Formats: sequence, structure tokens, C-alpha cells
Amino acid sequence: MAAVALVVFREVLEAALIISIVCAATRGVPRRSMFVVGGIGLGIAAASFVAVGADFIANLAGGAGQDIFNAAVLLAAVVMIGWHIIWMSSHGRELTRRLQAVGDAVKVGRPMTLLLTVVALAVLREGAEVVLFLYGMLVGGIGAAQLAAGITVGVSGGAVLGFALYFGLLRVPLKHLFNVTNAMLALLAAGLASTAAGFLVQSNLLPTASTRVWDTSRLLSDSSVLGRILGILIGYKATPAGIQIVFYVVTLILLGVGVAWQRR
Repeated sequence: MAAVALVVFREVLEAALIISIVCAATRGVPRRSMFVVGGIGLGIAAASFVAVGADFIANLAGGAGQDIFNAAVLLAAVVMIGWHIIWMSSHGRELTRRLQAVGDAVKVGRPMTLLLTVVALAVLREGAEVVLFLYGMLVGGIGAAQLAAGITVGVSGGAVLGFALYFGLLRVPLKHLFNVTNAMLALLAAGLASTAAGFLVQSNLLPTASTRVWDTSRLLSDSSVLGRILGILIGYKATPAGIQIVFYVVTLILLGVGVAWQRR
């Protein structure tokens, strides 16, 4: 049960943190909850299809299909989050001023579509990993009661921490909220881009550009709870490859240029 709970907790936490930050960034937008729930539902459905076709995906591109798929999902999420950051850079102030009457004042079709997509992609990636892991555990002979208990503990723990982050962000004064969440989203997008680069390196589609730029695993390992959370929030890697740092920095630069252009 402990192994199931730990893996489910880790994957649910990753999805919950991403969803929490994006939800805080769209605070006060009408019908937001509908799009979030819809994104979660689409992500779960897509994860189930991925799990069914896991063998086919894994065998694509000479056995590198799973890495390529993960990288594609992450890069798609980076694009969606980046577009949201750029949009909010010019509309955040208007949204803040009109929050009390937002139903008539803010046109949110495009951002809400992005919200739906980001949530669905987050749930898709983590959900697919959970489904595949649980299937493996079932094949390995774990009992249904242990499996159910592990899932309950893991989902509850990840969701609680996600809600804690969300309500913590709501305590940020409204006039600063969008600046705070945009900064968090930028770091989140850079971290996702860096992780995508790591998958492409594993599949030999990208050069490493130095296999290990630094090693802080003795201070904080990637597998620790804090390391995992920082990995999600700011893209922390204890032993990053050079190409991952390049992806991280370039993503931040592109987002900065996009925000400056949009504000003009």
C-alpha cells in the first residue's frame, strides 16, 4: 500500500500544483470552475486511452515513443502556459479593476480555452503514469483493498497540498496576484521545458551539452518531497544536463520578450 500511496501522491501533487497556480492566475473569471472540471475530465479520459495503447506508444521511434510522448505533452503545456502569461500581462489590470462585475466586463474565451488545455495536459501526463503503474501493481498480485487504500491516501495527500497552495495564493493582495502568479507560471513553464529536454536527451534526439553541470543531490535530491515540489514549481534539478539549462533560460527569455511586446 505504501508504494501505491507514494507514487499516486507524487503524480497527483504534480498535477494539483500546476492546476492550483493556473486557477489562482484566473481568479474571478466567470465559469472558470467549469473549464477546470472539464479539463480534469478530458485529462483522465485521455490518460485512460494512453494507458490502453501504452505498448504501442512505447515501441514507437525505436522504443523511445514514451519519452517523445512525454516531451510533446510538456512542450504543449509550456506553449499554453506561455500564451496565458502573455495574455495576462496586458489584461491583468483590467481584470483586477473589473473583478466585481467581471461577468459583463471581461471577455475570456481564449484564456479559458487555454486553462482547459493546460489542466487537461497536466492530468493527462500524470494520470497516464498513475494508470500504468497501478496496472503493473495489479499484474504483480497486489490486493484490491491495498490498491484502493493506497490510491485514497495518495490522492488525498496530493489534493490537500494543491489546495493549500491555491488558498495561500488567494491571500496575496489582488493588485499583486497576477504579477505573483505570472512569475510562478513562468518558472513552471521553464521547468516543464527543461524536463521535456531531459526526455528528448533520453531518446537521443538532443545532445546533452554536458551531462552534469552541477550536483546538489547531497543537499536536496530530486526524489525527496521538497525536491519534487521545487522541481514542479521552479524546475529544480539536482543534476541537470547542459541542454536542460539552455531550455530553461531560453523559455524565460522568450516569455519576457513576449510580455514586453504585449504590454507595448
